[in-house]
Amino acid sequence: MTFVPLSKIPNFDPRTVPIVGYDTHLSAVPAHALTPDKLRSRFASPPQWAPELREEPRFSDRAPAQAAVLIALVMHEEPTLLLTQRTAHLSTHSGQIAFAGGKVDDTDADAAAAALREAREEVALASEYCEVLGSLPRYITGTAFHITPVVALVRPGFTLQANPDEVDDVFEIPLSFLMNPAHHARHQFAWGEVQREWFSMHWRGTPLAPQDRFVWGATAGMLRNLYRFLMA
Repeated sequence: MTFVPLSKIPNFDPRTVPIVGYDTHLSAVPAHALTPDKLRSRFASPPQWAPELREEPRFSDRAPAQAAVLIALVMHEEPTLLLTQRTAHLSTHSGQIAFAGGKVDDTDADAAAAALREAREEVALASEYCEVLGSLPRYITGTAFHITPVVALVRPGFTLQANPDEVDDVFEIPLSFLMNPAHHARHQFAWGEVQREWFSMHWRGTPLAPQDRFVWGATAGMLRNLYRFLMA
């Protein structure tokens, strides 16, 4: 996978930034907590909790923008998470692995409507396959996007088609892998006087289906918050 420069950040491959540790001391979300009924129950009666990550250090002078993304949990026998790889020519977060999503339009009824619309526009995910459970707390990126992560169960059987103007690839990663903090690598990177820290989750696939998917930055941060929510 080739990473392009991020806006106003030196050209670097985030995979080469030193890993300062993994959270192997934390327990993984158990499989029984990732079933549709358990996920519905968790969002219907949420626990007292606080997100671990809320806001990245600002490194853009662009005006803040409201956005929404769809954390699409595909309910296979082993649940997966639907993710995209953004095209290299986009003005922000180009080339990165991301949730389907984007800016909230004036015509969107709410963040959930925006996330479902964006998923339809980016990867042709039909909303009738999606059951919105709720939202996680807002996450603010260093590029001034104020993102509402909308969590939905997705019924298998859909057909996807990536919009080539925005998405290079669309794929799934096992949810159990992403909800295991033993796979949450912590990185540190100094950019001028700003110390950047982030998580990454490096999925290499299986022996029969090898892949190289490096999830990092805001996407990994929101997944870390999902982990904290499910374990609270």
